[in-house]
Amino acid sequence: MPPPRDPRLIAAIVASALFMQNLDSTVIATALPAMAADFGVPVPRMSVAITAYLVALTVFIPVSGWVADRFGARRVFLAAILVFTAASALCGRAEGLGALVAARVLQGMGGAMMVPVGRLLLLRQVRRDQLLTATTWLTMPALLGPIMGPPLGGFLTDALSWRAVFDINVPVGLLGMGLVWRFIPDLPAGDPGRLDLTGLALTGIALASLMLGIETIGRGVLPHPLPEAAMALGLGLGWLGVRHCLSVPSPAIDFTLLRIPSFNVPALAGSLFRVGAGAVPFLVPLTLQMAFGRSAAQSGLISFASALGALLMKPVVRPMLARFGFRRALVGNGVVAALSVAVCALFDASWPAAALFGVLLAAGLSRSLQFTALNTLCYADVPQNKLSAATSLYGTLQQLSLAAGVAVAAASLEVLTALAGRAEPVRADFAGAFLVAGLAVLLAVPLYARLPADAGEGAWEQRRAKARG
Repeated sequence: MPPPRDPRLIAAIVASALFMQNLDSTVIATALPAMAADFGVPVPRMSVAITAYLVALTVFIPVSGWVADRFGARRVFLAAILVFTAASALCGRAEGLGALVAARVLQGMGGAMMVPVGRLLLLRQVRRDQLLTATTWLTMPALLGPIMGPPLGGFLTDALSWRAVFDINVPVGLLGMGLVWRFIPDLPAGDPGRLDLTGLALTGIALASLMLGIETIGRGVLPHPLPEAAMALGLGLGWLGVRHCLSVPSPAIDFTLLRIPSFNVPALAGSLFRVGAGAVPFLVPLTLQMAFGRSAAQSGLISFASALGALLMKPVVRPMLARFGFRRALVGNGVVAALSVAVCALFDASWPAAALFGVLLAAGLSRSLQFTALNTLCYADVPQNKLSAATSLYGTLQQLSLAAGVAVAAASLEVLTALAGRAEPVRADFAGAFLVAGLAVLLAVPLYARLPADAGEGAWEQRRAKARG
């Protein structure tokens, strides 16, 4: 089947996988208090249900590019959707936190192949001047997941059970598989070379150890030396992994991509931004339910405002970036994004729902501009033969930073609650966690300023040449 001329068709179909993943992540955040009550554990401890999935994504994403090149991107994409859908059904059948975490790890393995391989399918079939259009079409349908997730998750939790929030992935996954099979052309499998098992082992164990330490340190989940030892092990193996990957011709993770300025800054500064931004979807539903006493459905109807703001921003991203350039947009909007997270610390039970909704809507507008600019800039100057490696490295950093954001937010809640001698977090504890998240977003701003003034010109140059011709 020849590839369709319009990349928007491929982008919209690939977005069905992103839709399912984003729906899943936002639905579960709204249902955490009900899940904690069912399993008999403190609510902040339920963060492991989110981070276990994200860590599995992080560990297995580096191999996704090699697997796609070896077996064919379309075939791998279909298999990944199948694994993700089956794991979702297992999550809905879990009878304890341990079983849920195990199913979430399997779900993460599917997601690790599903999203980056789907993005690779798209990137290999669009021209550079179509990159921003394709990225926008890829993310806009996927944003329906976060918009629908909180209110749908709250409604299902109140009306049926938290288990229903996982079951909704099943029909979405089946539909996505059908669309991929019918409309997306296959990319031929190739010879990606020998798989770097040593690099995969070093980086995978390092990432898992680091996240185990971040998730448990200072929270009394593990005995005192173990979280610190896990973090030390992760840092040590991470250093060895980087050295190894820089010394072999076909590494598991190609760190030489960080020498490209337009890739380096989105990868590193973007990771700091995502730590703070990733904390918000976790903190907002818990604040509304635990600190303000709202139901899961009420929480969902308010917290989806951020995703709505993100969707509304998408049509104006292109003209804004064309007008101001990537560097100026990222620096200026980075400050705005940090303030939009920090202002959530002012939330109070006396605020009307409309005021809470308005603040979260504005925050979603700002974070959407930052996400889209970073995700477009990172591929603007990457050579075609490095796209597989770039999607693997960037996807790994994305998921690691989002997992770290949830873990840092949960740890902040538990530490602040324990320091105050309380059994459950209150408004002041949530306010402190929001301030920590806002600080992480702000710390990325000086790194954006290191970009050259013409950063990202590769995303526009072919379009400008066509216009002049």
